[in-house]
Amino acid sequence: MTRSNTETRMATGRDLFKDKNKKKGSERSSDTPSAIQLGEHGRYQIKSGRLSGEYVARAFPKPPTNARGMIAEARGATEEAAIAALHDIIDAREISRTDDRRTDETTGLAVPSTEEFVEAVAQVALSRPQRAMLTALALANDEGLSEVRVASAAGYKSNASANRALASAGLLIASYLSLEATQDAATSDHDGTMFLGYRGRQRNDEDPGNWILHAELREAVRSAG
Repeated sequence: MTRSNTETRMATGRDLFKDKNKKKGSERSSDTPSAIQLGEHGRYQIKSGRLSGEYVARAFPKPPTNARGMIAEARGATEEAAIAALHDIIDAREISRTDDRRTDETTGLAVPSTEEFVEAVAQVALSRPQRAMLTALALANDEGLSEVRVASAAGYKSNASANRALASAGLLIASYLSLEATQDAATSDHDGTMFLGYRGRQRNDEDPGNWILHAELREAVRSAG
C-alpha cells in the first residue's frame, strides 16, 4: 500500500470517528437536563430547569449557609409555571408557619416553632461566642443562666459585651424569620434578646433575672449541636 493511500484511509477513519461522536453527543443531549437557572424568593434560593422531560423548580437555603436540603419543590408545563407554583407553595408555607406560632405570655411576642428556629440557626451567620451562649442556655433548660454564666460560656469578661452579642444574635434570627416586636410586647429587652427568650424571676433588686431561652429555641439549638 502506498503512503498516499495509507494517509487517505487514516484521514477518512478520523472523519468517521468524529461523525460518530457528534451523533452520540446529539443523542445524549435529548436526555441531558437543561441548564439550571438560579433565582430567589424571600429567604430561599430557587433552582429551576428541565429534568427527565419535566420542568422542575426547587427551593433551597440561600447561600452562604451551613444548612442543607431541599425546602420545597414544584413542577409545571413550563419553567415559568413551575417557578410560579413553587412561589405559591413557599408563600403558603410561610403563612401557615406564622399562624401556628404561639404567643409568649412573658413578652407578648409570637414565638416561632422549633422547625423555624432550626432553619434560622443553621442559616444565619452567628459567631462562635454567640453559638456558645445559645448552647449553654439551651442546656440550662427552664432555669436559665445568670448574665455572669452566659458571659463566661462565651469567654466574655464583660456582661455588657455578652449581652450585646446575645442581642445581636436575636436580631439576626428575628430578621431571618421576619419577627417584629408588637405593641403588646414587654417594653424591656427590646434590644433583640426578647426574640430569643425572656428573663427569669428576680432574686433581688440588683438581680435582673436569669436569661431563659424559649423552649422551641432550646430544642432547635440542641438538635443542631
